[in-house]
Order: sequence, then structure tokens, then C-alpha cells
Amino acid sequence: MQASQRLRISGMSNRLYYQPIREVEANCLPQFQTFDRQPYYNDSSQSSNSYLAQNSYERYCTLESSSANCSYAVHNSPSTISFSPNGSPMSQQDSHSYPANPHYSPDNTYGSPISGSCITDDVNDFKHKLKELENVMLGPDCNFLDGYDSSFQNGINNTSPEMDSCRQVMEAISNRNLKQILIFCAKAVSDNDLLMAHWLMDELRQMVSVSGEPIQRLGAYMLEGLVARLASSGSTICKALKCKEPASAELLSYMHILYEVCPYFKFGYMSANGAIAEAMKDEKRVHIIDFQIAQGSQWLTLIQAFASRPGGPPHIRITGIDDSMSAYARGGGLTIVGKKLSKLAESFKVPFEFHAAAMSGCEVQLENLGVQTGEALAVNFAFMLHHMPDESVSTQNHRDRLLRLVKSLSPKVVTLVEQESNTNTAAFYPRFLETLNYYTAMFESIDVTLPREHKERINVEQHCLAREVVNILACEGPERVERHELLGKWRSRFKMAGFTPYPLSSLVNATIKTVLENYCNKYRLQERDGALYLGWMDRDLVASCAWK
Repeated sequence: MQASQRLRISGMSNRLYYQPIREVEANCLPQFQTFDRQPYYNDSSQSSNSYLAQNSYERYCTLESSSANCSYAVHNSPSTISFSPNGSPMSQQDSHSYPANPHYSPDNTYGSPISGSCITDDVNDFKHKLKELENVMLGPDCNFLDGYDSSFQNGINNTSPEMDSCRQVMEAISNRNLKQILIFCAKAVSDNDLLMAHWLMDELRQMVSVSGEPIQRLGAYMLEGLVARLASSGSTICKALKCKEPASAELLSYMHILYEVCPYFKFGYMSANGAIAEAMKDEKRVHIIDFQIAQGSQWLTLIQAFASRPGGPPHIRITGIDDSMSAYARGGGLTIVGKKLSKLAESFKVPFEFHAAAMSGCEVQLENLGVQTGEALAVNFAFMLHHMPDESVSTQNHRDRLLRLVKSLSPKVVTLVEQESNTNTAAFYPRFLETLNYYTAMFESIDVTLPREHKERINVEQHCLAREVVNILACEGPERVERHELLGKWRSRFKMAGFTPYPLSSLVNATIKTVLENYCNKYRLQERDGALYLGWMDRDLVASCAWK
């Protein structure tokens, strides 16, 4: 690359990320508080099974079945959670947040706090609880406890697998190891061991709290997913869940807060914009198809960058494909997005058109995209493709169908941003483990930026993250819309559709690193095999790449 070309691209890339947004905030963005991102550390018969599941549902869950009144299509309405006034997802006595556990166990890597568990240091109390577990696991006629005491006193370790499993569960409870108890409960649900699942849920409800530590808060939503799955048999859960949202302005504000306090969305948008800007640096007419335009925020800085391009800006046309959740959040249709972007483009003297396609990705056909000759085409898949059902859900396989459709348009660049998680075709139990691992990192990253006493943090987590968790755990078939895949799988899909990798500019990497300096140093950015990964400590959370 010649020096003049490098200079031009470098200047444009810098403007892409650092150009002031003049009147954008007044004209294009809701006026919300911007938060300081510095960290704040502070098995039985069928009838019995049915009864147990329903009893569990009634005891623990505040979800109200209102499918007849639900105004949203199931595939567009992931599970929504209702919580009791005390902030707990169960119908129960108050849930509390507790101080750090002084009896910390090395197995309890998340430092789960002391809970309201009825386990105490009293030996008789412990034996009583052990007898309860014995009845659950082995039946009321078993004398496991006497054998356990004898083996313990004689130093003999010849316990059966059932006894060993019982011991592990009791150790987790006595150590207040919330993470491990969640795992045991998920395994019981997976094995259809309803007695054990019911018993462990009784323990868990005393340990979780939507206002506690990260694992407590995530545990509350994961417990909600387990209860809902057990009660509603998976695929019918979305119809049993309450289709209720906060007011649109409130939901939009929660989304904005999450955008501000965590760099995941910024990372995705910046990396995609950088690839598009570089691919279109010499084009006169640019057409961007955004398969989930949401509020259109991704394109604000890109329009400004094109406005400052040497030789003048190109003519820009954006086709925005909608989804019902975004339409609800912004309080109207795509005309709102079109007007905002048009006003911004006008202020920067950028020739601009907006084409609205108000439909889900599953409905998109070639004629909906408004492709015209003489335009350089860019396609953006940001946090969208994982919502498309694949071959495991539908013979239509919209996930691969869309990729083949886009490839037929011969785009100059296609950008992909997705959560780096494997929940699509995984069976329930490994899916639970993956969800626990992934969202633990997510909740921990929120914890260092939004203080626990922040009044909106519970709303942000409940309405922006908890619905995903419950949908992943409680739903199956078409009702499970949160179906993430690892980048390796996405690569296979893109290559099968005929795409080849489009390398990302090193300038994009450097710019994102600069932005991450404003966040906690536990975030990490890595470039591997032509893709960028944003992670929290040792866990990749978001991956970004480009194709042509």
C-alpha cells in the first residue's frame, strides 16, 4: 500500500471513532445519563411426576400464564420474567444478600456468600438435612446415614455411587457453593430426577438474590429457567410465560445503560464499521444492508467518517431490517430510524437514503433488499444470526439460507459479530454449563462498573440479559430463539456459502484497544486467525470477523 493510501485510510479510521458527533445526541439519541466506566470494587410414576413439577412451579415461580392475552408472536418474544416485590424470582419469603462467606471453600470459586440455607454448623441440624437428602435419593427405608456415620468413624471409604453423590451434594450445600448446587440441580432436571430437583430448588431459593453478588444474581435467573423448564416441559414455556415488557422508553433506557457500561456492543459496531469503511474507501455509491438495525446507532459514526473522506462523501443508502423487540423499544416503526439517520446525514452534507424492510430475518427475500446496480454493497450481521433457526430446528434453515442469499448479491464485505458461546444444538445439561460459564463472566463485568446499589442495575440485567438466560434453559424447538454458535461454526457456514475471509485492518484493532482503556483492565482483546475476540479475563464473550 502506498503511503498516501495509508494516510488516507488512517485519517478516515481515526475520524470513524473519534469524530465529535455535533448534534447527534440532540437529534438522534435518547437523552440518558452517561455512566463512568471506571470499576467499582466494592425419577416416580407419571402422575407423581406431574404433581411434583406443578407443585414446584407453584411454590417457586411467579410467572403468570397469559398466552391467550399475549400480543407478541412466540418466535419474536423470548421468555420474560416476573419477580416478586422483594426482587426474588420466587414466591417465597424474602431473599437476601449476605456478606462474604467466612468459611470459604476452594471449590467455591465464585465466593458464594452465606445464604439463608437451613444448614448450620450444628451437627444434629446437618444430620437432619442429610436424612432429608437420603430420603430424596434413596427412599425412606434406606439407612444410609447410619452407614455413613460408621464408615466415617472407621475411616472406611467404600461408599456406593449414590452415597458418593449424596456426599457431594451435602458438601456443596454445607459450603454454600451456589454454583455447584445449580449444577447439581440442572443435572437432576436433565435426568428427570424430579424429587432431587425439587429439593435442590428449595435450597437454591434461599441462596439467590437479584441484588447480591454476580453468581447470586445470575443464579436467580438460572433458577427461574430451571423451574420454568421443569414445570412447562420446555417447548411450551414461551406460551406459559408472561408476555409483559416495561414501557418502551424504559426498555430503551436499559439497553442504553448496558451499551454504556459494557464495551461489547461498542466493540462489535466499531470492528464492523472499520471493515466497511476500509472496503468502501474509494466507492462513490455505498449500500449497507443491516439485518437488525435496532436503533440505528451503529451508523452514526460511520456516516460522519464518510463525511470527512478525502474527495467528498459517497452516496449512502441503508436498508434496515427490523425485529419486533427493537420496534417496541424505540416506540415505533423504522421511520423513526430513517428520520434520525437522514437528519444526521443532512447535517454532515452526506447524500443519504433509507430503505425500510419491516420484517424478521426469516421472512427476508431478495426483493425486500432493494439492491440496485452501480452500488458497492456491504452487509452487516451484528448480534443477529444466532436468532435465525438452522437445520436442527427447521428444514428451511434460515441461518444458511440468508448467507446463500447474501452471497448471491456479490457484496464487497459482510461483517459478522456474535456472542462466543455454544448453545445452539447442545443438549440441555451441557447447554446449562455453557450458559453458566458465559453469563457469569458477563455479570461479573457489569459488577465492576455498575454499583450493586445502582437503582437501574436490576432492571438492566432483568430485561436485557435474564430473558436470554431463561429462553436458553427453559425452551426447546422454535421457541428457543437464543441459539449461539462459536466462531468456528460460523466460519464453516460462511465457507459453505462461498465466502472467503476479509482481513480486518490493524488500525481497527489499535482503535478498539484505545477505547478499552476506559474500561476495567480485566477486559482483553485478542486477534486470532483473522478475527477479533473481546473477552472478560479468560473467557471470550464476543467475536467479530469479515467476509467477502
